Parts: sequence; structure tokens; C-alpha cells
Amino acid sequence: MNGVTTELHTSNIPNLTTDVLIVGAGFGGIYGLYQFRKLNLSVKIVEAGSYYGGTWHHNRYPGARVDSEVPYYALSIPELWNTWTWSERFPGHEELRGYFAHADKVLELSKDTFFNTSVVEARFDVSTQQWTVKTHNGGVVKATYLVLAAGSSYKTYVPDFENFSTYKGRVFHSSAWPKEDVDVSGKAVGVIGNGATGVQIVQTLARQPCKLTTFIRTPNIALPMRQRKLTFDEQDIAKSFYESWYQTARNTASGFPFNTIKNSIWDISPEERERVFEELWGRGGFNFSVGNYRDFLTDKKANALFYDFWARKVRARIKDPFKRDVVAPLEQTQYFCTKRPSLEQDYYEALDQPNVTVVNLNKTPIVEFVEGGIRTTDKVHEFDIIIMATGFNAVTGSLTEIDLYDTDGKTVKEKWQDGVYTYLGLTIPKMPNLFMVYSPQAPTAFVNGPPVIEIQMEWIVDAVKKMREVKIKSITPSFDAAEKWRDDIQKMNEKTLHIYSDSWYMGSNIPGKKREQLLYMGGLKTYNNVIRDALDGWKGFEVTRA
Repeated sequence: MNGVTTELHTSNIPNLTTDVLIVGAGFGGIYGLYQFRKLNLSVKIVEAGSYYGGTWHHNRYPGARVDSEVPYYALSIPELWNTWTWSERFPGHEELRGYFAHADKVLELSKDTFFNTSVVEARFDVSTQQWTVKTHNGGVVKATYLVLAAGSSYKTYVPDFENFSTYKGRVFHSSAWPKEDVDVSGKAVGVIGNGATGVQIVQTLARQPCKLTTFIRTPNIALPMRQRKLTFDEQDIAKSFYESWYQTARNTASGFPFNTIKNSIWDISPEERERVFEELWGRGGFNFSVGNYRDFLTDKKANALFYDFWARKVRARIKDPFKRDVVAPLEQTQYFCTKRPSLEQDYYEALDQPNVTVVNLNKTPIVEFVEGGIRTTDKVHEFDIIIMATGFNAVTGSLTEIDLYDTDGKTVKEKWQDGVYTYLGLTIPKMPNLFMVYSPQAPTAFVNGPPVIEIQMEWIVDAVKKMREVKIKSITPSFDAAEKWRDDIQKMNEKTLHIYSDSWYMGSNIPGKKREQLLYMGGLKTYNNVIRDALDGWKGFEVTRA
């Protein structure tokens, strides 16, 4: 890792006092440390993992790679992009970990970071105007400002399968894939879960000499990645444009330097529509979803046109008629893009291989785990290895697993039992000086990650700077402001096809979790304008002055 040690500040966190404590050492934690240092404040990071990278530190499963293209999936810090060269348009997990090690080396991050340290509790003391944060290894940190950058895909989810512990083979959740990797040669491998992780695992392991079985309930409407190698020379030339590209990305709805077409799909002829579809399809990545006509998420008939085009493209790549009908049915079973689209390279060709079996869980659901594998309603599937690509308690899980107490003594988990209440996706009522990035009720997973993280963290840093300049001890949002923010998001959602979809955007993948839109839907540019307006005059906040 570029000669950078990963053992600095491991689990020996002392009792300490700091101006700012950041929880999490992914993009958010790194950018927060970088920006808060400019205020000459004392700032520390605590990170549950053993090094930087967030989700990319933990996710090492076969084929793991980002679905957002570079250079946009990176921090806009010149010291980093000026000294780093990517090898692929969509980097894999190994290269991404190398990028975070590079950030550590260039920005000297490790001296202010404690690894292998999980936060278990945090309480705000009104009398001292400080947070007291406890860690799993006995550390106690007192901080004036607490910033949660714990990510949206950290708390893993495994369904409550009957007799799960009966199985005697090896079983892994995708995010806990062993660092030493796993040899699947000659093995029978089962994959449960058909989201982005399942797609990447299947298309990668299918190339190995193994017997692979994928259990599919919901078809994945995956889009072509169009992966390609990047050269040093092309990036060296392009770097003169990076600053303008990063700024352009912030001024779009998506966080990428392109926008949805403003016209309705019904404004153009079928021939023109087909031409545009083909062009966007050929570009790869999220171009086909993000760069398409504006009404594909609000008009059922328009959405069906997108699906029909997708099904035509995909079905032509699958020879096996059973597999073709399971993974790309002619009849639309879900609204296009109401679940996060996955990007694939040769997933559909991989499914077609003779060493790959597709199990349609709608026809033959899982009954139980048995000693040798999995019993469905029609047979027992025997496995040496089972991979749980079953996702996460996304968006909220990394926050609700911590005992975060408000000033009334209620935890966030208790407060959000009947629905999430934040203000601006940045703050929570009755939690003074607590801030969040890549968080619930922010654009988060609806947009490219690094730009929204930077926008949020810059707002937090500016808020703290302003507080200190005008002698404000703490800010906390009013419940009325949080309630309106929540209501506005749900009203936006009701105008879209998301309302009909069961997805982790809606919290629907977790039994017992309230079904609601968890993300801000107005786009990145509008979000930035709204939160900046709130900072002017502390709109929606209750202020405690010195």
C-alpha cells in the first residue's frame, strides 16, 4: 500500500478530548479531517476497520468494484488527483484500497486516526456542551462536535433462514470475504442475493472451474458497464480539466457531469427515441439511467419503454430459454430504476454457461438450510460454499446500531422506529452539534457519492466556523423543521414510481423496518442550494449562544 502502514493507532485509543470527532474513515472521514484541519481545530477519526476505505476496506468479494466512473468517483482534493493515476474506468476493490492508502500518505491522515475502534455509545452533556463518546475497547472521547461518516452500507443483513446454523460448509456474507481469498476450484458454490454484489460475484466466479448456483427472486435490471483500461497519458492530459469537471458534477442532479434530458419521452418520435437509447446504452455506466428522458421515473408507460428496450438487449445475449425468462422476462415485473441499477460486464453470458445453475425462487423458494446445503421446495442443493449477497440495513443501519442518545435520553433507533426524522439530512432534533454525511434524507445513493459527501462536509465545516465566529455553543434542528423535511421528501416520492417498489431506498429489504423513502429526491444541485440557504440565518435551527 505505497509503503503506508496500516497498524498506526490501532485499538489503543486513550481517553481524550478533541474539538471534532469523526466516526468513519471512508471518503467522508478523510474529507472531514482534511477540511477541519484548515480551521486549526483538534480533530480525530475513529474507524471500526483496520484501515481507510470504508466500504472498500470491507468489501473484497470476487469482482467487487465501484459502479461510478473515475475521475468523478474520487475526492476533488488537488493534492490527491494530481498525484494519482487510475488503471480502469471503474476501479476494482484492490485499486480503491490503494487510492485510500495514497490519500493517507499524501495527507498524513494516520496520525489523527484510531483504527479497530467501534463507537458503541454517544451522549450530549447540556451542561458542558460536549459529546461523550464511548468505544468498544473502553475508550472515552469528549468532543464539542460529533460528525458521523459511517456510510450507508455497513450494517449487514442476512435473512432469517430456517435452520441456518445446520449447514456445515463454509458460509460468508459478501462484506466479510476473507482477506486471504477463497479457492473455489472444483467446489459447489451457492450465491443468495441478486443485487449489485450478486451480479459481480456470479460473473466473476462463473469463469472459475466451479459449479455455481445463483438463487434469484427478483431479476436485476443491470446495465452495461463498458469497462475499459485507462492510460497515464489520457489522464495526464485530462487533469487540466478536472477542476471544472468536479465543479460541473456538483451543479447537476446526479453528481456526474451530465443531466437527465429535459424533454419528455413523448416529445420525440419512436425513431429518435431508439437512437437516443442506443447512444446512451453504448456509453455504458449510468448514462442510460441518469442521462435519459425526465419522465422515466414518473410515467408508467414511459418506464415500460425503457424496460422493453432493456429486455430486448439482454434477452439477445442469453441462449438458454429458462434462464432468459428468469433474468429478463418479457413482462415487466418492476419499474426500471426504482431499484439501484447494477452495472455488469458479462453477467448474462456468465449465466448462460453450463457450470451455472439458475434457481427461480418465485417457483421453488428456499425452505431451509440443511447440513449439506439448501433445500428448496423441489430438491436439496448441495454446496461446499454459500455466499450471502443479501445486502445491508442500508442508509440507517450504521447509525441505529450505535446507542446515540438525544437530550431526552432516547436513542436514534427508538426515535426512528416509526420513521426517520432529520433536518437537511445533516442533523437530528435534540442532538446538538451532531452532524452526518452520506446520510438518511440526503441525496446519498441517488447521486455520485464523493460530490454529495464533499458538499455535506463543507456545510458542516462552514457551520462550525460560523458558530465559533459568532459565539454559538450549539445548534440543533427544531422538530417542526425536521418534520417538514421528512414530509417534503415523502411528497416528492409519491410523485414517482418509487412508491410502488420494494427496495432498500424505501427500507423494504429489512423485515420490520418502516417503509418510507429514505433519500432526498430533488437532486444534488438543488440540495446544495437548500442547505446553503438554511445556513444563512440558521433557518430551522435552535441556537444556544455563549
